[in-house]
Amino acid sequence: MALEIAVEIVRDPSRGFTGIPPQRTEEPTQPTLPPSGFLPQLRVTIRSESDGLHIEVNAPRPHAPWDREWHSARLEISERQLWELGGRLRTLWQNKLVRYQRPDGEYGGQVGSFPLAEATDLTDYAQVTDAITTQLADQGHALMEKVLKGGGDELRLVRDFLMAALTDRGPMRVSFASCVNLPWSMLAVNPAECAEPWEAFLGCLHQIEQGGDDGWNHAPLGKRDRAATSLNKDTALDGVGRAAEVHRLLDDRSELVVRTRGDELLEALSRHILDEDVMYFWCHGHYVDVGVDASHGGSGHGLSVSLSDGEPIDGPAVSWRRDGIPRTRQARFRPFVLLNACHTGRGAAMGSLKHLGQELRAMGADGVLAPQIEIPQVFATEYAYCFLELYLAGKHTAGEITRELVQQFADKYHNPLALAYALHCGIDSRLNLES
Repeated sequence: MALEIAVEIVRDPSRGFTGIPPQRTEEPTQPTLPPSGFLPQLRVTIRSESDGLHIEVNAPRPHAPWDREWHSARLEISERQLWELGGRLRTLWQNKLVRYQRPDGEYGGQVGSFPLAEATDLTDYAQVTDAITTQLADQGHALMEKVLKGGGDELRLVRDFLMAALTDRGPMRVSFASCVNLPWSMLAVNPAECAEPWEAFLGCLHQIEQGGDDGWNHAPLGKRDRAATSLNKDTALDGVGRAAEVHRLLDDRSELVVRTRGDELLEALSRHILDEDVMYFWCHGHYVDVGVDASHGGSGHGLSVSLSDGEPIDGPAVSWRRDGIPRTRQARFRPFVLLNACHTGRGAAMGSLKHLGQELRAMGADGVLAPQIEIPQVFATEYAYCFLELYLAGKHTAGEITRELVQQFADKYHNPLALAYALHCGIDSRLNLES
């Protein structure tokens, strides 16, 4: 007996081309154009398979945005090389920018000081920061070239298509779903083809996120008059930069909960319904020994943060608190998280224990924004104030704000450090008080 099998085409490699022209029995439906001001989305996926890394890119066709063009290929670079090159680029940013010291014997210079880390406004050091930015843009472009380097028609098509999309189409929303956590905003197109080296960085050209939206349907909160926020902090940092102003901003513009102890934070994370719209962390981030044997594929170190009591809080500590809580409409964990602690924007390698930011995202956070390097504290408070002021207004997405701040800090202060912040998912996150 003949059996008709139902087939669903999830991707059409032929892009609709067949040997027989399609026969239409009714008028075609007119495609819907993106809303005004809504940027097209470029998606880049890098995944690990048995024969190495594979890349897939897709974007709307310029003159037919309702249709997407796809290209895929196997990368020639290894996963380990890519992890190491990403770490190298972050280290270059750390050493050349944050730890920059005046040349020995320079008049007026304080011995042992790090002038580019001591203020947000670096206008007095514009020549220095412009020169460093040029070097970092070159290094970011070199890493981009190494990712895509290789022969073969498929890889060439991917390379040409991706670079054309990044350089020729104007601002886009770019999502990198990658098994290798690269500092994407620090990567760059060819600086020689840009008016200024600053304009070569992906984080300046586009809205950038690592990962994509894999959220679930959370318990609704109903319409509210004010956002619910939390400030999870180390009080030893209260006097740094604009930290006190950030506290007042949250207090004035939202229903604020302040936590200074690790047990308070962990207790909140164990609730079935955590109704916070924004979680802000202002504390130290550091690597700790997690007792993993690195010879078996683990890193041996994990990222943790600590509030005033000094209790280290890492990824496993928070994930265990939500073990057993169902991902249904009877539970909620959907805050946008600004994790303003050193290194917390970095992700752990596949097979290693997840870092705190990764676990918060896996638990359901609407997005996690965090620095990938040891960020100067004064700059961190300025960045937090500017981001939260815009986000709490509810008029802009996190992706729009992060790109705006990159350009603002570069133009106004000659400071490229906003590029050090990585957005993990949440490119379209916007404060919504009508959940």
